Amino acid sequence: MNDDAQDIRNPSSSGEASPQPEPARAPAAKRKRSKAAASAAIEARIGYKFRDSALLTTAFMHVSALKPATRHRADSYQRLEFLGDHVLGLIVSDMLYRAYPRADEGELSKRLADLVRKESCADVAKSLGLGDDIKLGAVGPAAAQARLRKSVLGDICEAVIGAVYLDGGYAAAAQFIERNWTERMRKPRRPPRDSKTTLQEWAQSKGLPTPVYREVERTGPHHDPQFRVAVELPGLAPAEGVGGNKRAAEKAAASAMIAREDVSGGSNDG
Repeated sequence: MNDDAQDIRNPSSSGEASPQPEPARAPAAKRKRSKAAASAAIEARIGYKFRDSALLTTAFMHVSALKPATRHRADSYQRLEFLGDHVLGLIVSDMLYRAYPRADEGELSKRLADLVRKESCADVAKSLGLGDDIKLGAVGPAAAQARLRKSVLGDICEAVIGAVYLDGGYAAAAQFIERNWTERMRKPRRPPRDSKTTLQEWAQSKGLPTPVYREVERTGPHHDPQFRVAVELPGLAPAEGVGGNKRAAEKAAASAMIAREDVSGGSNDG
């Protein structure tokens, strides 16, 4: 009996003893350490350490990454984006008010619109290297994933602002925004550019023909119509926009394609 026990404790000289199983908790602990390291790396880049790390996780969670069985849009970054958008507007408005004491309301409004637009937020997200941290689910091939990451960069930046605000309050959000928007605020304001012109110049730089605009639908009464227009370029999926006239709908469609394709120096006219 004792010999049998000894054989169990000491593998035979044949070297064929079964390997000992790894402790069950090791994989979970490893994942936890990896997640903590990833969060710490993001915190280092944005310059803020979260007390509630769940807020930071949610700020990068695209709806496609949620489990289908329990998927709810409120569990993605979208609520934080909504909050961050308004926090950003308030804090940048305060910055502008103090930085330009002689500017009138119209000038301040134009500067504000330029600083808080999605393209500006996306630029901040790029400068902080936040693109690779976005949590995406199955959204198609690599090219589709890359396009989606670009298109939601501005949203992610606003979601981070919302998360910082909830975790650290107004002062923490203001510090984050001042670090990343002060230099942009001091630059001379760019003159507004027509989105159709911006898209056409970009298409020409890529060797593409002039964008084609096509009316998709007209709805509403005769005195108050709504137009839906699609803009098309070879090799790209069409983009659509809606407006009270064809010109406005074309601009909206051009802006949609500009945002989706991450056109550098996008339009200010939405």
